[in-house]
Amino acid sequence: MKKTVICILSLLLTANISAQVIDYTKPDSLKVMSLFKKAKTLKDKSMSSYMVFFGRQFKGVPYVAKTLEKNANEKLIVNLHQLDCTTYVETVLALSKAMAQHKPTFASYCENLKHIRYRNGKVAYPARQHYFTYWIQENTKEGIVKNIQSPTPPFSATQTVKANYMTTHLESYPMLKGKQQWIKQIADMEKSITGTRQKYIPTKAVTNSNVVRKTVHNGDIIAIVTTKAGLEISHIGIAVWHKDGLHMLNASSLYHKVVEDNNLLQTYLRNQKTALGIRIARPL
Repeated sequence: MKKTVICILSLLLTANISAQVIDYTKPDSLKVMSLFKKAKTLKDKSMSSYMVFFGRQFKGVPYVAKTLEKNANEKLIVNLHQLDCTTYVETVLALSKAMAQHKPTFASYCENLKHIRYRNGKVAYPARQHYFTYWIQENTKEGIVKNIQSPTPPFSATQTVKANYMTTHLESYPMLKGKQQWIKQIADMEKSITGTRQKYIPTKAVTNSNVVRKTVHNGDIIAIVTTKAGLEISHIGIAVWHKDGLHMLNASSLYHKVVEDNNLLQTYLRNQKTALGIRIARPL
């Protein structure tokens, strides 16, 4: 085991990732390597296949909120044994990217996670992509995902983003306490996406139709559009088609774990009072 950890640290340094800014446990690093080993047996080596494969490997992992809010100074947190909806999707995407790049190493996983989670790959709290519209915007610029906004239908509705939840609920973000410069940077992030118009598929259109099946692919990232004041997205997951229609792999606060929901996504949306429909980001 000691030899494995030394090897992992060496790889991290080779990849220009300082071990001092990474927060991880040996079991998590070993799990990453174990998952890569399993993924090598897949015949379909597309991003879609990797996203669904890795997404399913985490079924049953406990849902735990705010796992990134634990250090006085921001670190790249690698936590595969406790996941919220965002860290779940980021973890699956980072694993999938590393496989698609033919770099199934812990260092490559960390490097991908860093660029997925942070603007320009800079590990800092204000650079973390807290709003999912911003997350999609920046990861689209990086060539990590594609922001899907067509065809119409099913993308027949438009959301005008108004983001201010973090700066109007500072008490919910203890890491911002007393840090006026950070608060200003978060406000700038909010302003950069506020007023943007984003196309989405309304709940009534999330059906088992040919047009939706052609538009939403297995492994796509689903972002649920919300009416909640100050937010634009309330939850995220991974698209997976069953015979009866579209379902979602997600780290669920309802089930308290990662699930491949037995309910149709449309049923889930109808049961959420603030849900308007879904946006789609496609891993590249």
